[in-house]
Formats: sequence, structure tokens, C-alpha cells
Amino acid sequence: MDLFFAAAAFILGTVIGSYLNVCIYRIPLGISTAEGRSHCTDCGNTIAWYDLVPILSYILLRGKCRACKAKISPRYMTVELLTGVCFLLAFIVFGLSLRTPLTFVVLACLITAGFIDAEHKLLPDRFAVIIFAMGIINVFVSGEGYLSHIIGLFAVSVPFFLIALLTGGMGGGDVKLMAAAGLFLGWKNAVLAVIIGSVVGAAVAVVLLAKKKAGRKSEIPFGPFLALGCGAAALFGSRIIEWYLNLF
Repeated sequence: MDLFFAAAAFILGTVIGSYLNVCIYRIPLGISTAEGRSHCTDCGNTIAWYDLVPILSYILLRGKCRACKAKISPRYMTVELLTGVCFLLAFIVFGLSLRTPLTFVVLACLITAGFIDAEHKLLPDRFAVIIFAMGIINVFVSGEGYLSHIIGLFAVSVPFFLIALLTGGMGGGDVKLMAAAGLFLGWKNAVLAVIIGSVVGAAVAVVLLAKKKAGRKSEIPFGPFLALGCGAAALFGSRIIEWYLNLF
């Protein structure tokens, strides 16, 4: 039975990931995500249903449009696979509990926001609003006590806001995202999320500088790394913190 639900979680994740790709493409352009069928961005050809099967269609089409043979961005399959894996991990961690669908929604928002920020340097407020709503629900179901979540709302967002206000080195979208994520995660996991995001972000920046794909004054969006950190904290935060404390 667990295997069935695990497989279902992965498949659901890939299907949701397919929709997230629509969001990633359309939201920055101001296009409705609920209207109009998917089409090739090169030739405009409407994509048939059998070419929209998550992961499989990309592989069978060899990453090319059936009509014009234009290359399809590997981001489409990446998002589908990533969402499937994240949903599977959420089920493995939380099982058949209310935390699982809440985490599904938060992970979906983080993935979408992260990719939009990576491509457009933009963090739409709608994702912070959704995560905030999930955070309110999670206050009552997490079993961690409401105080941890209330502190989490401010633990990272206030320092981020001060950085944005005093130096301009932090975007407003980052502040809102971490306020919402902090409420959902609780303060310990929120701090952990920032640590993970900062370490990974710094490592990526070093690699880009070493390969001369970015300069010292290049603007590298922090949102994708915050999203990564929040996702990792949502799934494994308690285990990571426990492992760290056991080192001493």
C-alpha cells in the first residue's frame, strides 16, 4: 500500500510539475495560467495531449517540437522530474498525514518561484501568499507549538527587510518569501533554510566566477537558493538539526 501511495505521489508531482511549467512561462508575461492550450513558443503550434505526458513526452520527442523541430528547453522535464521527486520525498517523510498535502503546495510554490526568479529576477507575491496560508494551517497541525511559527514569521524576514532597507542588497520578494516560509517552517527551520541557501548560493557564485560566466558585480538572484533551502528544510529540517546537535 505504501508503495502504491509513493508511486501516486511521484506521478502526481510530475503532473503538477507540468502545470508549474505553464506558470513559470506565463506568469512573468502576465498571461492567464488557466486559459488557452499549451503551444510551441517558436512556431505557435498547439501541443497535442499525447505530447504533454510528463517526462515521457520530452524523451520520446527527443526534446524537440513535433511540428517545427525547435529545441524544447530541458527546464520542462527538469521541473516535472524535480516536482515528482519532491512529492515522493514529502510522502516518505510525512506519510498519510495533513502535513503531506500542505508540503506539496509549499514545494510547488517554491519550485515555481525559484525558476521564475532564476529566469526573470522576479518573485511574484502570489507564491508568498499561498505559502503564508499553508503556514497558518501548519501552525495547528505541525505539533511544534504556535510560538515557533510566529517567531519564524519574523526571524529571517526582519533581518532581510533591514538589509533591503539599508543596503538594497535584498529584494522585497525575498523578504516576503521568507516571512511566509518562516511561518510555515518555524524559526529553527527558517534559519536553516537561509544557511542552506546561502552556502549553495555562495558555491554557485564561486563556480560562475571561476568559469568567468559572472563578474564580481553581476546580480545573481537569491530566490532560487532560498527556495532550495526552504524546500530542504521543509523535508529534512528536523533531521538535519538533530544530526547537527548530536555532533556536540
